[in-house]
Amino acid sequence: MENQFQRQMKTRHLVMLALGGVIGTGLFLSSGYTIHQAGPFGTIIAYLIGALVVYLVMLCLGELSVNMPETGAFHTYAATYIGPGTGYTVAWLYWLTWTVALGSEFTAAGLLMQRWFPSINVWIWSALFATLIFVLNALTVKFFAESEFWFSSIKVFAIVLFILIGAAAIFGFIPLAHSEPAPFLSNFTSAGLLPNGAFAILMTMLAVNFAFSGTELIGIAAGETVDPANTIPKAIRTTLVRLILFFVGTIVVLSALLPSETAGVVESPFVAVLDRIGIPYAADLMNFVILTAILSAANSGLYASSRMLWSLADKETILPVFAKLTRRGVPLIAMAFSMLGGGLALLSSIVAPDTVYIVLVSISGLAVVVVWMSISVSQFLFRRKFLCEGNRAEDLGYRAPLYPIVPIVSFILCLAACVGIAFDPTQRIALYCGVPFIALCYGSYYLTQHLKKRGIEYAEPNQSKAQSN
Repeated sequence: MENQFQRQMKTRHLVMLALGGVIGTGLFLSSGYTIHQAGPFGTIIAYLIGALVVYLVMLCLGELSVNMPETGAFHTYAATYIGPGTGYTVAWLYWLTWTVALGSEFTAAGLLMQRWFPSINVWIWSALFATLIFVLNALTVKFFAESEFWFSSIKVFAIVLFILIGAAAIFGFIPLAHSEPAPFLSNFTSAGLLPNGAFAILMTMLAVNFAFSGTELIGIAAGETVDPANTIPKAIRTTLVRLILFFVGTIVVLSALLPSETAGVVESPFVAVLDRIGIPYAADLMNFVILTAILSAANSGLYASSRMLWSLADKETILPVFAKLTRRGVPLIAMAFSMLGGGLALLSSIVAPDTVYIVLVSISGLAVVVVWMSISVSQFLFRRKFLCEGNRAEDLGYRAPLYPIVPIVSFILCLAACVGIAFDPTQRIALYCGVPFIALCYGSYYLTQHLKKRGIEYAEPNQSKAQSN
């Protein structure tokens, strides 16, 4: 069965794959930045908008994935319905997103281990975790899916427990440390509903969308799922419900218990809240959970980046060697190259954190939103073409409701997040680096296509000459 993926993923694997990609440093660490910028109430509004955006995008992706289940799917959709240059660019943006994430996650995992083993160098832990993740991905798709299921289960359980403990502390069922009175919901209004104005919500939307990124992994895995027509819609529904409950529930607890002026300044907001409640060994517990979350996200990230490379090679836009699969249906060469990219990102985070690495992180932050925009446009154009060919919407295996409102609104909301970062000095670099990188991808695609055509043009006269001889 060489050069064929094995359909071994079930609904529970897809759900946990998506949750594994989503619930990572974006929620455990970056949520503090959002509370600091937008205030407690503004943060809840921002995450509700983020949940709406991801819901709309996933409706679009669901329709595309069920009707065209492919591995590395959404760059193929962009190439087919928007243009081959766009598909090529989307693939490289998404590959870079997860490759940079691999580097940062292995670094972060090594740093977290310093709490327990301060005498062992960070790079040793980073190398060990990188080896572990590579082995988990390299065996079989089923083995990868099972490992990701259990990795994700740990952090999902931790988040549910955190929400329950936090809610009990908010309403006084659990006493706070230092005999503090129960805060109830006073934190939402203590500095005004929107202390930095309504525009602060727009400025934080890129960080919020980045925190939700990973849900689209369901589309990446479409070609390796059992019975995609039933599995994918069920996985999307289950993932979205859990995400909204987990994210919004967590943000409500964090916002109610964490003053905005101290949020996101020094430590994880989760650790700060558990310390305020007075949970013993809170820092160690959260250290373990965040470590698990990081490894889970790295596991999902290597899977996503290797499948994107495989898909590019399968469409003959990069070297065909990346399309090779092992007998167990694993793109080992694409995986090794993605891991190499993650290693270079890790190196740049140590050697040049303020130059090369910040550029990579900025591009990857913007890339997710651009990918979501491409999914919305692809679904809009796919449905329009489908109907123009004389088909009925009812003939689709799964269809997004309220067409064309859903793809248009999701595109506009994603575009608004890109506009918002132009007004935030700390995030503006994403545009400065991301837009030129997108232009470079388009340029390289059309240059290689031009050279390829010229090569064919030169080859044809030579072939005819050889035949005449």
